[in-house]
Order: sequence, then C-alpha cells, then structure tokens
Amino acid sequence: MAEGEKKKTGCLSVIGNIIWIIAGGIFTSIGWFLLGIILCVTIIGIPFGKQCFKFAYLTLVPFGKTVNIHFDKHPIANVLWLIFFGWEMFLSYAAAGIASCLTIIGIPFGIQAFKFSILSFFPFGATVE
Repeated sequence: MAEGEKKKTGCLSVIGNIIWIIAGGIFTSIGWFLLGIILCVTIIGIPFGKQCFKFAYLTLVPFGKTVNIHFDKHPIANVLWLIFFGWEMFLSYAAAGIASCLTIIGIPFGIQAFKFSILSFFPFGATVE
C-alpha cells in the first residue's frame, strides 16, 4: 500500500472512530468493561471477564482494527462460550450489520458489526489488532 493510501485510511479510521464513540460506542464499551469486572469477581468467571475486556477494547474504537480467530488455542472454552453466549451474540451482531448495510451511510458501521459477530463466535484465543 502506498504511503498516501495509508495516511488516507488512517484518517478515515480516526473519523469513523470519533463518529462511533459519539453514536454510542463509549457506552457500549463501558458496559462491556463493567460486565468484565463483574465476571472477574469469581474465579470461574475470570476467563469470561477477560473476553469482555476484549469486547470493550474493540467496541471503543473498532475502525482500523482486525479480528483474528484462533479456535485451536482454547477449543473447550470456545465451545462453552458458543453454547452459552456466542450464538445469540453472533446473530444479534450479524443482524445489526445487515440492518446497517441497508443504507449507504451505514455500510462502514455494518462492517464493524460484522467484526463483532466474528469475535463473539469464538473469542478465546482471538486477537484484536
């Protein structure tokens, strides 16, 4: 990618993140963070709380971030997450992405919702870069 293209993409990510934060990303991120703290109160909940912190980070500034899934790192935890939380979250984020993509202005935000749906499917071992 040329230097000018990187600069343009970076600027668009900053603008997208600012709009995202104003439109409610800050509240969603705070919600995920508080849920992570609540889950970390118990020893059993700590691994799930750590995943909530991952969601809090991604929902604060999603533009310019990529989600890489590594299911094989924690397959049992990922299957448990999928059974109890993941499939509902996946469907809701995918539906939000589809609804956002119905308008041209909403397409960038729909793409971010699809990132969340990917992360919500198998968060254990996943990285947000």
